[in-house]
Amino acid sequence: MPSRRQYLDLKAQHPHAILLYRMGDFYEAFDDDARVVARDARITLTSRSFGRNGRVPMAGIPYHALNHYLARLLAHGHTIAIAEQVSEPGRGLVERAITRVLSPGTVGEAALLPEGENRYLASICPFGDRIGLAWADVSTGEFAVTELSGPRARDQLAEELARLNPAECLVPDDGRADDVEVAHRTRMEHWRFEPERARAELTRHLGVRSLVPFGCEDLPAATAAAGAILAYLERTNPALLPLLTGLRTESIDGWVGLDAATRRNLELTRSLRTGGTRGSLLGMLDETRTAMGARTLRRLVGQPLRDLSELQRRQAVVAGLVARPTLRAAITSSLGGVGDLERLVGRVTQGLGTARDFVTLGGALRAISPILASLRVSGDPALAAFADEIDPCTDVLTLVEAAVEDDPEDGARIRAGFSPELDAAREGAMSTRRWLAGLERRERERTGIKSLKVGYNKVFGYYIEVTRPNLARVPGDYVRKQTVATGERYVTAALKEAEARILAADEEIAALERAALARLTRDVTAATGRLLTAANRLALLDALLSLAVVADRGGWTRPVLEDSATLEIIGGRHPVVEASLEGEAFIANDCRLGGEAPRVLVVTGPNMGGKSTYLRQVALIVLLAQIGSFVPAERARIGLVDRIFTRVGAQDDLAGGSSTFMVEMLETATILRQATERSLVILDEVGRGTGTQDGLAIAQAVLEDLHDRVRARTLFATHYLELTALAERLADVANVHLAALETDERVIFLYAVRPGPADRAYGIQVARLAGLPPWVADRAASVLRGLTEMRSAPPPAPAERELSAPRVAEDGAPYQLTLDGFTPAPSEAERLARALDSLDLTALTPREALDWLFEQQARLRGGNPRH
Repeated sequence: MPSRRQYLDLKAQHPHAILLYRMGDFYEAFDDDARVVARDARITLTSRSFGRNGRVPMAGIPYHALNHYLARLLAHGHTIAIAEQVSEPGRGLVERAITRVLSPGTVGEAALLPEGENRYLASICPFGDRIGLAWADVSTGEFAVTELSGPRARDQLAEELARLNPAECLVPDDGRADDVEVAHRTRMEHWRFEPERARAELTRHLGVRSLVPFGCEDLPAATAAAGAILAYLERTNPALLPLLTGLRTESIDGWVGLDAATRRNLELTRSLRTGGTRGSLLGMLDETRTAMGARTLRRLVGQPLRDLSELQRRQAVVAGLVARPTLRAAITSSLGGVGDLERLVGRVTQGLGTARDFVTLGGALRAISPILASLRVSGDPALAAFADEIDPCTDVLTLVEAAVEDDPEDGARIRAGFSPELDAAREGAMSTRRWLAGLERRERERTGIKSLKVGYNKVFGYYIEVTRPNLARVPGDYVRKQTVATGERYVTAALKEAEARILAADEEIAALERAALARLTRDVTAATGRLLTAANRLALLDALLSLAVVADRGGWTRPVLEDSATLEIIGGRHPVVEASLEGEAFIANDCRLGGEAPRVLVVTGPNMGGKSTYLRQVALIVLLAQIGSFVPAERARIGLVDRIFTRVGAQDDLAGGSSTFMVEMLETATILRQATERSLVILDEVGRGTGTQDGLAIAQAVLEDLHDRVRARTLFATHYLELTALAERLADVANVHLAALETDERVIFLYAVRPGPADRAYGIQVARLAGLPPWVADRAASVLRGLTEMRSAPPPAPAERELSAPRVAEDGAPYQLTLDGFTPAPSEAERLARALDSLDLTALTPREALDWLFEQQARLRGGNPRH
């Protein structure tokens, strides 16, 4: 059957893609493709008969809903080839051809892309002891590479993939990258990753003789990965290539390392509670005005810098905007007119731009000059310097304004004067339409038929309609064309000639408009690089403006950044938690690590007392400082960190076959192997996933290694109160605790960080707050009292068998099992003496002193104070 043969021939062109075959008002998939489409696009699977070939599975997508279902298929990682009808339906087989191929990483259509996120196509090329990584966003023109080497190359690759979250990843088909974990893997011929071949492709595409200006001339693995991206786009969608006008080489040492666990634990771009942006750091920071600004802010949050000078430049811009609310309002208004300039330029460069798109482009370019003027007259040197980095592209604006206009009647169209041929065709069509407009009046006067009408329909074209009572007065040159209920319809030779001229003119006008748009597209595409650079700087301005808005609203301060090991935060607050309190006061806390302060803080206190919030807020404040933002604190001095590690929370990896404890140990092992003395390490409850003694031993060993060997700035939260004794023998360890008060068997959380260790966990009281049934909580309290009495009771009389006798110390006191390096738990009096000795009375506020006294009184009274 001819249509079946046509389908199979087209399918053979892209055997690994799903072929959507246009048939009338549907895109049909057949055979195994139909089963996949029905399953993943969630549509009905049917079948169709192809003569002697029998029935084959079929699934159809309505043409008007194509983008909706394409998004579903792309989300499942499929590549889709679309075959359109390229000839008019009539007698015989309609001609069809594959007009575009879509894969998860090569989507340029705005309707298929999330506005505030980049959609990356990545490429990985292991080459000897190096790993090349390239990535491109074909909707914005971003194209970058990096090359990794050394023992940590695989770990760094995993971190970069976690940051980029590519929609599709190209790997060689010889198995070199099979161990890399990616969501959607696409295998390409391994010879496409050959460095010299890739270098030739890159220099040809970029129009250069050397890659030295792009910084990757001596990076063969990175070059190979980038060349594979060009080859893949050439195969799937060559129209995307003109958008890749440059190539950026990045160094892994230029930004703060963040592994996947840290990104998840700190909820940088995705909230663990909501599953989306809302409730994450990004969601709290995002006050951007444009979609490209939102994407840039996401990149800033996901890629903190280690470049002190660049961070200080960003800080200066944010500071200038914070100090000028009127300027912020003006720029915010103007940015609304810029819109998503990045993706608009991408659409135009791909040849998909309509007259409406060019009108929108003109509006976006017109909005740039007021922004630059506002920055330059602000009186702030940093803002004026930022304005000087933005090219207003006035020549492109002049070209676009001369080429298109927004007509109130006809909508967006080519402006008169841009194409003389088009102007002539329009004038001819207009002259004929004016003749037609006067025809009805002239024919009424000629015939005397007052009810005569000139009309048009798509089936019969133009006609003259006469009602039945007037048929006797019809002139002889009228030719009857159609009988209707109220009379007859006629044509004349002059009317048929005018209709032919109109139809020919319309076709000519459409062709000339396409030619004019193609010429305009070529001229604008020549400036793609400049347009994208301007869009990039405007997007960064939008992101920094968002940081300024949040800083001003929250009373944030500009941190002091320096190249040191000091971390000092005074009055620090958790940015996301504080934003969620809706006006309720957040208890601010200090943190001092490194420099003259201890490098390691052991943080103790009750569950729900604020330990995890305190740990996370310190990490987030450091991260905010290293994206150039102000921070939620009274003041802060941040010695730049090279990595941020977090081991917070507990979760299983069921798919990977790992228990909660195994996941915890894997993450902890990663930290100990990769952290340096310039890192910030956040550890919460290490060792809690196993038995008490094993967990305590592991926690102590980890803490000692961080202190003795790694020497990273560390916050170590634990419920093992025995660990607090390490502060007595490890010089760079100190204790702090989250204060709480107990009254009437209830615990009151103060959420305040105090010097010294906590002496109890308040577990039963917290369980009561959580709703544990009273009879269970009462029983737990009884068991706890029994265990406490057993510890303090005198040893029983010796039994007959020596092996069953309890072990006692030489002075007759009950023997307390200790781990190596620990001393027995001190008595209440000793605890009070140590706590009192550790107080800095000169720095203690009256409120803090009163809280401390209530706390110590509660301890001495056995948890039942009388007020």
